[in-house]
Amino acid sequence: MVSRDAVLPVLEGDGFSLRPLQRADADTVLSILREPGVSRWWGVYDAEKLERDFFDQEWAYTYLIVAEGETAGVLQFHEETDPGYTHAGIDITLSDRFQDRGLGTRALRRLIRYLIDERGHHRMTIDPSVHNPRAIRVYEKVGFRPVGVMRKYERDSAGEWSDGLLMDLLAEEFIEG
Repeated sequence: MVSRDAVLPVLEGDGFSLRPLQRADADTVLSILREPGVSRWWGVYDAEKLERDFFDQEWAYTYLIVAEGETAGVLQFHEETDPGYTHAGIDITLSDRFQDRGLGTRALRRLIRYLIDERGHHRMTIDPSVHNPRAIRVYEKVGFRPVGVMRKYERDSAGEWSDGLLMDLLAEEFIEG
């Protein structure tokens, strides 16, 4: 396992790069999180929630997905480092205009390869809304499998409790495409 203090590298992909989030990116990320196709799944964001969810490295590491010279989305991972339970959890979102182009699938594949090869993870998890078939299809393309439904898992954008689908991926099941 890589130390929590290690600096994240830039990860290059096919037509995109994953660049570590910087403080100067806050307004851009907040703008993406407020887009209708993103906020529907991620909820309402303000500066305080952005700080907690994206700049607290005790909780998660964040990459920007950069394509066509602009920020196309956000890709995060967090790590369970207890030796008996090591794994990485992943979250991803793309700006409305970058959705449905295969970019999310390619970005996930690049991050997963890094998590396996460089950070030593044998298992990854992701937890989309059960009502988000587009996301679920993308996750299945890279090898994630449904584990079970987490009832009343998170509040949706209307403030109502919504079910989440826990999915996991073992390194040997990773589909690189």
